[in-house]
Amino acid sequence: MENIALLKRLCETPGIPGREERVRALIEKEVKGLFDSIETDALGSLICRRSPRLSAKARGKGGKQASRPTRVMLLCHMDEIGFYVSSIDKNGFLWLNPAGGFDTRNLFSRRVTVVTETGDLPGVMNPGGRPIHISSPKDREKVPEVKEFFVDIGLPADQVRKKIRIGDYVVMNEPCIEVGNKVVSKALDNRVACWLGIESVRKLDATKSAHACEVVVAFTTQEEVGLRGARTASHAVQPDIGLGIDVTLSCDTPGVPEEEAVTRQGQGFGLHLKDSSFIADHRLVSEVEAVAKKNRIPYQRTILAAGGQDGAAAQQAAAGARAVGIVVGTRYIHTVTEMIDKKDLFAARDVLAAYISGVE
Repeated sequence: MENIALLKRLCETPGIPGREERVRALIEKEVKGLFDSIETDALGSLICRRSPRLSAKARGKGGKQASRPTRVMLLCHMDEIGFYVSSIDKNGFLWLNPAGGFDTRNLFSRRVTVVTETGDLPGVMNPGGRPIHISSPKDREKVPEVKEFFVDIGLPADQVRKKIRIGDYVVMNEPCIEVGNKVVSKALDNRVACWLGIESVRKLDATKSAHACEVVVAFTTQEEVGLRGARTASHAVQPDIGLGIDVTLSCDTPGVPEEEAVTRQGQGFGLHLKDSSFIADHRLVSEVEAVAKKNRIPYQRTILAAGGQDGAAAQQAAAGARAVGIVVGTRYIHTVTEMIDKKDLFAARDVLAAYISGVE
């Protein structure tokens, strides 16, 4: 049975850039027994290392390698977009500073969770201004800026100040659900990658697949504000091969020209070639493509016109690494209705496990 329950727990656990500790704790508990060592670096990224697991044939030959094994790094960022509380006004409304990119058209009338040191508090988010009953047509044409949105937790101002401090954070409050063949949730960007980092290694064990390479899975921090955790983690690990695990756009929906779809759901994982942050190593693209074809794993080549991902950090760390992206096409990114197709998710897991087991 596929472990969608784990994806649900990952998505519903709050963690914005700089405050990923609850997601990290969930992952650390989940990966016990899968890796030989686990450590948390200074920026909060969780670095999980797994030594080669040689086959019986390789062990029969002595199991020795002339040099250190190839080091393959999977980069899976833990953070979701969200907000920091930047001020509390005299009436107890919370004003926010964004951590990540938002389209404000998707922020109207949202239920949110305010995460504090003493517990989580429910609230609602709205922009300032008149409601529809008393607004003018001109009022209704305006799209507010992020700075115009506030959170109301339904308490008097004095109680709000006792419970909430500047620097507490806010995430959307939406459940992860299955809809037909899809999974819909906030924070699929990028808890999908966290799931893949765990489940691809778990599949190696389940299928008793040997691997001659050293596997490092880095669950990184602060990707949504500039690949920050991936940069420091990659400098520490110094991989030979970097696999940026992420979501990408799936604009196979009404209102978007066919040539701008990026990916189409249900047609396999995305083999990510280029975005604003990196250009994939063409040899590595061919290697992953060959693995997918050999194992009959569906895939689609992808190029993103703008945006970036953690694979770029691995590619540029220290003396550099060969890098490519393994991504899952996602509809409605950076909203509470992010949607993936389970077939694409499983294809990404399967190609990661198959690729790792074949690296020499």
